[in-house]
Amino acid sequence: MAEINDQLCARAAALMNAGRHGEAIAAYRQLLAADPARADDWYNLGVVLKRARHYADALEAYERALALDIDQPEEVWLNRAVIHAEQLGDAEQAAAELENALALNPSYAPAWLNLGNLHEDRGAREAAREAYAKARAADPNDALALMRLAEVTQFDSVDDPMIGMLRQMAARSDLPAMGRADVNFTLGKVLDGLGAYDEAFAAYAAGNEATTEMAGRPYDPQEAEAQIDALMGAFPDRGDPAPSEEEAPIFILGMFRSGSTLVERILAAHSQVTAGGELEHLPALIGAHLLPYPKAAGGLGSARHAALRGDYLAGLERQKLPVAGLTDKRPDNFLHVGLIKRLFPNAKIVHTMRAPMDNGLSIYFAHLHPSVRYAQRLDSIGHWYGQYVRLMDHWRGLYGEDMIDFSYDALVADPEPEIRRLLDFLGLPFEEACLKPHAVTGVVRTASSWQVREPLYQRSSGRWQNYEQQLAPLQAALGL
Repeated sequence: MAEINDQLCARAAALMNAGRHGEAIAAYRQLLAADPARADDWYNLGVVLKRARHYADALEAYERALALDIDQPEEVWLNRAVIHAEQLGDAEQAAAELENALALNPSYAPAWLNLGNLHEDRGAREAAREAYAKARAADPNDALALMRLAEVTQFDSVDDPMIGMLRQMAARSDLPAMGRADVNFTLGKVLDGLGAYDEAFAAYAAGNEATTEMAGRPYDPQEAEAQIDALMGAFPDRGDPAPSEEEAPIFILGMFRSGSTLVERILAAHSQVTAGGELEHLPALIGAHLLPYPKAAGGLGSARHAALRGDYLAGLERQKLPVAGLTDKRPDNFLHVGLIKRLFPNAKIVHTMRAPMDNGLSIYFAHLHPSVRYAQRLDSIGHWYGQYVRLMDHWRGLYGEDMIDFSYDALVADPEPEIRRLLDFLGLPFEEACLKPHAVTGVVRTASSWQVREPLYQRSSGRWQNYEQQLAPLQAALGL
């Protein structure tokens, strides 16, 4: 029997590693029904359940692993905390889970890092500093701990000792690519804030070079153009949408770093709006049901669209989120407007825009995932921006009456008229609170979490001129 169970365990692990989540879950459940005392396999079941977005079941599996006295239980508590924080939106419970991890292992740096993130998300800078300092004390060689600590520190001089630590860490030849990226992007941000623009740009360039190493292959302009051609080909017209429903989320999308988080904060201040943040449901249903995309998404009938819509709504239900008045803020959903309008014919699309040079600079300075390959070179950013414009022109031709182009630069120059225009488009009455998005309480999970907690300001408009000489490749690629 033990040999059979070990074989079943190996099969379950192979299925999980292959991304065949449903089959892996079934295999682990079969194994644990036969031998329920396998703590490590309860843990593995929790991992794959989380990947399959079965969050309540994942929490239960992790609980079973803990009850069986699994080795390194602090890691299990950490995984439970991540589900509560990122998928269920329960920061208080996430913090409690992390405290459980730290009670078992006070030197467990990942728990301190995640606790610091929770404090950052709710705007508690000093509490975040304390947590990150403890993570750094637990592992002084951890580049991420130093990066996080510096991110929540306010500097007055380029000679600050912590900036010296960042420089030393960035110069280490033994640092993995992720560590070099972490440290250099933070060093660039700190130096930019202090007006040391040449050194800041050099640090950002080094961060992007490290990210390119992790990406594996460079941005391919022809591949990008083919991707946009395929999207326009799969969604050439309004198609056969799902049966019209009154309720639909508000989709906020556009280029990365174009002001989408600020727009969501403005709307979150409204009494009739719930901020959903960067929801995973649309990319998840594409990955689960519409591969190869976009080919598999084209030409579907209304019944199929209704089923896919049900999958999206089931994800909201698991997170206990409403549909009406909910914002789904994923900038790269601009790729999926055709699919959105087939699943939600009444959906309103808020397209965030920003001056191209400022937008391009902000992308180059953002610590984006290596898979966002265009972000690592200025000429690639300019080329991708052109493809984005081409696709948005296509969507605007199909769904213009349900889309609003919302300019970050116009907003910060004269907020009230732009906010009134946005609320009118969404059919919402004007509320004074929307003029003060920085006063909105609650969690903000984004790279710009500290910026959106400040009153509206214009200093990011025209910021690219601080780096005019270095940005010649971007300017040329944009055709400006």
